[in-house]
Amino acid sequence: MLVYQDLLTGDELLSDSFPYKELENGILWEVQGKWVTQGAVDVDIGANPSAEGADEDEGVNDQAVKVVDIVDTFRLQEQPSFDKKQFVTFMKRYIKNLTPKLEGEAQDTFKKNIESATKFLMSKLKDLQFFVGESMHDDGALVFAYYKDGATDPTFLYIAPGLKEIKC
Repeated sequence: MLVYQDLLTGDELLSDSFPYKELENGILWEVQGKWVTQGAVDVDIGANPSAEGADEDEGVNDQAVKVVDIVDTFRLQEQPSFDKKQFVTFMKRYIKNLTPKLEGEAQDTFKKNIESATKFLMSKLKDLQFFVGESMHDDGALVFAYYKDGATDPTFLYIAPGLKEIKC
């Protein structure tokens, strides 16, 4: 199994169990999230509790909760949304921090394509939700989520060069 960590913070943000599609010359990865039910779920197996001596009020207190699989699995923390100025400020700082960590061709590809990827993200800015990794470090990567036209499950966007592949 492969896990993808934030290159700057070490937070786990993704794994290969969530397939991705490359966008913007591979700078962005698009990953489909899914709402799932977590916790105890009441399953009626046809048994008759009253016939088995159980009290009517003796039901199980199920605390089933709906969560988004990627957010739950990687313990992503939602952040307040950004306006255009805040987003540009974040991206400039992120690019400045990430670029020295990349080497050779990866750095060149990142520098060449990050502007178009940033513009792509800015075009969706009003629809984006922002998440950070579990450490909630200010300088770490952001994970972006939005709902495509009519979708009931969120689509996540990652800045791929900011991810480090770890074999588990």
